Formats: sequence, structure tokens, C-alpha cells
Amino acid sequence: MSGEGVRFEASEEFARRMDAEDALRPFRDEFLFPAHEGEPSLYFVGNSLGLQPRKAKTYVLEALEDWEKLGVEGHFRGSRPWLPYHEMLTEQTARLVGAHPIEVVVMNTLTVNLHLMMVSFYQPTRERPKILMEAGAFPSDQYAVASQVRFHGYDPDKDILRLSPREGEETLRTEDILDTLERHGREIALVLLGNVNYLTGQAFDMATITRAAHKQGCRVGFDLAHGAGNLQLSLHDDGPDFAVWCSYKYLNGGPGTLGGVFVHERHAHDKALPRFAGWWGHDKQTRFQMGPDFEPIPGAEGWMMSNPPILQLAALRASLELFDRATMPALRRKSERLTGYLEFLLDRLPPGVVRITTPRDPKQRGAQLSLRFSKEPRRLLEKLTAAGVHCDFRSPDIIRAAPAPLYNSFQDVYRFVGVLERHARD
Repeated sequence: MSGEGVRFEASEEFARRMDAEDALRPFRDEFLFPAHEGEPSLYFVGNSLGLQPRKAKTYVLEALEDWEKLGVEGHFRGSRPWLPYHEMLTEQTARLVGAHPIEVVVMNTLTVNLHLMMVSFYQPTRERPKILMEAGAFPSDQYAVASQVRFHGYDPDKDILRLSPREGEETLRTEDILDTLERHGREIALVLLGNVNYLTGQAFDMATITRAAHKQGCRVGFDLAHGAGNLQLSLHDDGPDFAVWCSYKYLNGGPGTLGGVFVHERHAHDKALPRFAGWWGHDKQTRFQMGPDFEPIPGAEGWMMSNPPILQLAALRASLELFDRATMPALRRKSERLTGYLEFLLDRLPPGVVRITTPRDPKQRGAQLSLRFSKEPRRLLEKLTAAGVHCDFRSPDIIRAAPAPLYNSFQDVYRFVGVLERHARD
């Protein structure tokens, strides 16, 4: 089997050769791995929590030292003044998700941002009350959507359209999503999809879905929790109205760190859009005049509500600098090979040991493969953890493994499948 012109081989020598030829290999040394018996663990759970960049501690300590030495003056003085600190991440974030700087901001956490975006972009009417989403969306998204539908006086059981795979299939077909939009589009106020599903690892065709939804008069949003830092995104060109994401998974910003928001440029100056306002989203030129009337900053920053936590921004800054140096096109090329190699090696395991439920087409997935094992997956995961392999379990029977191209290697993948084979037979 091959991946982008590379013919895969099931040998450690091949894995070593691939690592030696990998131009992104030096980025591995920029991260801190949990240790197992004195050696770095095999870490395949960056889709849940990314590793700590080495510079994160330096940047956080820098901010703490400014606080110590300058107190409140740290907002305006010091190595990195806090007042404009979030702006240092804007252009990097825009490049990361394929947007213009005016369209993105780092703020809040994912579900908070999702609610704020639905305040603006879910405006149901009697004729158009519905939200279209995946039946298998991440629970937090399902809870948020249901609560918004109830808030507007509608019934989640009737007014949430849930997309499910065809009987006997694991993932959704694009043609079925488009057919649903064709049949129900005039009833749908908002289309909200995770652009990579957390459980199956399926990636959706954002541009095609967005065009079809807009043709029906629907607003469109995406949850990029498993897409930002994983796929090569082009949010501006694809044209959704908004997107939200977290930064602790592939973006390595640290546990519970700030998320991000994209609001398409066509909405940048629309003051008529309903929104929940806060002081930090007020026009920067007049913010400190403390006037009574809210004047939003043009673009995504106009949805900010509070001054951001600097220590979290500092940790995230360390990772975004690495993404900017590596570039998403190069990371995506490596990711397709890494995940393709994992797929190749898993396919060589004895029949019946494991079934890959993630799409085989690299264009329909990111780094993650979702794996169904024939015997006791929870017990298998415990064995893997004891052997220094980090994956995770999702109910009812899925083990997820995601080789992250910034820090995982081909040798990691080869060794992982070797450990897996030994323990899956027990």
C-alpha cells in the first residue's frame, strides 16, 4: 500500500527511514512527552489533549514575572503588554484556519463561543425554526443546541433535525446531507456540523455543504474542535457564517485553554446582528471613555466580552508559533502519510482483531482513526496504558488513535501497532 507516492513497508527500518527524511522531524523536540520507564511514551491522544510545548512554561513565567514586577501596569508595559496580548495570536490563527485576520479571535471556551454564535446566527421563525446537526455530534453541542431551541420557545424533539448514517454504515454520506437540505432547507434556520466528528473521525466537505445550505437560505456554522490544527482549512473561501473551536486538542494550548471563533467577513460591519455584548468587544478607540452605548469592534473581535486570561494566551502562543513555522499544508501532507501508515499496519493484523470505522479516503478524515476491537476494548486500553501507550476510549466500544504530525513519528506508529498486536491477542 502507498501514501502520496510512498510505498509503505511493515518494518522498523522503513519507519526509521521515513523519520530521517521528514522535514518536520525537528518539531518533535519542541514538545514534552510523558515518560514511561524512562523513555517518552507513545502518545496518540492529541485529539483529546495535546502535548506541552517546551516554550509554554517560559511564556507563562514571563507573564507571571511582569505581573510580579509591574502589577496593573503590565497591561501597558513589560515584555508583552497584556492589553493587546490576544492580538499577537490573530494573524497566526487566521493562517491556521484559512481566514482573514478580521474574521478570527481567540476567546472564551468552545461551548461558550457556540452559544454566543447561536445568539447571532440562530434566529428561528415559525416558518424556519429548525437546526440541522449530526445525531452523533459531541454531547456538549447537542446540549447547547437543545437549550437554544428551548430558549426560543421551540421543541428540540421536533425542531432539531439529526443526521444519521444509513443502516449498516458508520459514517454520513455527503449526498444524504445535501438531500436533507434539499428536502427540508426552507425549514432550517441553522446548519451546525462538527467538521470532523469526534467519534468516527469523519471529515465533512465544508464548502459543498455550505453552498447547498446557503442556497436554501440557512445560516451555517461548524464546530472545529477536531479540525483546527488537524485539517488544512479554508474558512473564508468555504464561506460558513461562523465556526468555533477549542485549543487544547491538536493546538496544544493546555488543559481547558481558550478557544477560537471565526465570523465571516461579510458580517464584520453588521451592527444589526443580535449579540451578547461586553466591554472588551467595544470599539478600541473609545473603550476607555466608559460610555453607556456599545459600539462593536468590526469583525470577530466585536464578539469578545471580557479581557482574556493572559496565562492561557501565553501557553497557546507557544504552540501557534510552531504551527506557523511548520505550516498547515506541510503538516497535512505528513498527517496523511502518518495516518495512512497506521491504517496500513492495522490492516496487516490478524483478521477479526480490529475494524477501522473512520473513512478510508484521506480527504474524509484527519489524523484520527477510530478502532473497533473484537474483544474487551476497555481492558485492551488498560493494557496499552500500562505499556506506555496513550489512546482513549469512547463509548460503547471505540478506541481512538491520532498520530499528530507536529510531534508523532513513523517509528511511534510502528511501535504502537506492535504493542497493540501483542496485547490484542491476550
